[in-house]
Amino acid sequence: MSDLVKSALPGARAEGLVSIEEMGLAGMVTLRVDLSAASAAIAQVTGAEVPGPRAISAGQGCHVAWMSPDELLILCDHGSADAMVADLTAALEGQHHLAVNVSDARALFRVTGPEGPLRDTLAKITPADMSADALPPGEMRRTRLQQVAGAIWFESETEARVICFRSVAQYTFDLLAMSAKPGGAVGYH
Repeated sequence: MSDLVKSALPGARAEGLVSIEEMGLAGMVTLRVDLSAASAAIAQVTGAEVPGPRAISAGQGCHVAWMSPDELLILCDHGSADAMVADLTAALEGQHHLAVNVSDARALFRVTGPEGPLRDTLAKITPADMSADALPPGEMRRTRLQQVAGAIWFESETEARVICFRSVAQYTFDLLAMSAKPGGAVGYH
């Protein structure tokens, strides 16, 4: 791995109603495959069960997120993403599939704070329902973040993750920071 590899916005952090920080390098592997036919191979490689729609499963040093009926996003250590691709490719030999390391094409943000302001901050930038009933911890929602594609999930009631393409990382960070500015509380959630 090159010493030149760095995250999209190294050290980016904003404070306000909630805290926002770019999480640094993260491994992300996209897997396109017939999920029902590949569940044993996926479990063998990741240690996680294939999650149901919009769910995230914890595995051995990774998380597996459902993205569509034939697509998973595997979140792992940045340094192990290539090995994850190789292991999936070997385990799925003979099955039509695509496993790709997309780590350097994405940015990952951690957003933390009290549940109400956290959900309000995210609701300001997405049309998706950010209520606890609609998006509880352990579910992922692909959505729009104003003008760009992204995904949001809650690790807990007080911590969310936001993924976007690396090319729009600054835009996404700025949206989150602006939405969290003091004086901008909504009080809806």
